[in-house]
Amino acid sequence: MKTIRQSRSIDPTIDNPMQEPPQSNQSAKAIAPLEIHDLTVAYTKRPVLYGIDLEVPQGSIVGVIGPNGAGKSTLIKAVMGLLPVASGWIKVFGKPFKKAVTRVGYVPQRESVDWDFPVNALDVVLMGRYGRLGPFKRPSKADKEIAMACLEKVKMEDYAKRQISNLSGGQQQRVFLARALAQESDLYLMDEPFVGVDASTEAAIIDILRELQSQGKTLIVVHHDLTTAPEYFDRILLLNMRVVAFGKTEDVFNFENLQKAYGGRLSILSEVALTRARKKFEGDTRENVSE
Repeated sequence: MKTIRQSRSIDPTIDNPMQEPPQSNQSAKAIAPLEIHDLTVAYTKRPVLYGIDLEVPQGSIVGVIGPNGAGKSTLIKAVMGLLPVASGWIKVFGKPFKKAVTRVGYVPQRESVDWDFPVNALDVVLMGRYGRLGPFKRPSKADKEIAMACLEKVKMEDYAKRQISNLSGGQQQRVFLARALAQESDLYLMDEPFVGVDASTEAAIIDILRELQSQGKTLIVVHHDLTTAPEYFDRILLLNMRVVAFGKTEDVFNFENLQKAYGGRLSILSEVALTRARKKFEGDTRENVSE
């Protein structure tokens, strides 16, 4: 959807223009990888996200879940400064995004990528190094070695010289994950990385996400599959234009909150997801008691 830059009078219900984020008090508490306050984003004068308040703790894997049109992808794009913000502020490691851009990795939706662009897999991964290069500098031998190591990480090293358009959907997604890894970031934003991939690719992606988490990285992942959400994420953000609920998965992922987010659009899959979640949490509780 084409966006239009907004003025302060985009909507009569919105009276707060975009504010500068306040200075972080580093001595008071650890700086959150992502903090959002009173965020409103609108398309053609109609709010898509409204009054978003959010603070994501370091080292968490957050699943962003909600119905179609809830603003999930819009949230990711707003954090990255790709969309105009009507009001509120966003801080990434206590700074505006532009001042922390080298600490953020991004995996876009597959449908938003021009797959006919004439580059090979290695070229795509090397793009992840550009943020660390100075102006007009070309990737060094060390950068290329890092890019190849990232391709190996996602088991795509044998396809390094293959045109990106000649890869399968799962292979393309692995390459874009490798590009994000090449950025060597502390916060990763991923817009539906599991869509259109096979089971083995999905398993490989979640293994990498958990490895990144073990290194203290923070990951925010837009996701649509309720059945796998309680297994993949330790925190859930339920979104439907506003924050419906945010917190630890065992506290947030329940029928009441899903009903608030999805309304009458809940399906039998929701019941399956909740059953799986209950079994998982009950199993974890039994293990903790036995220990």
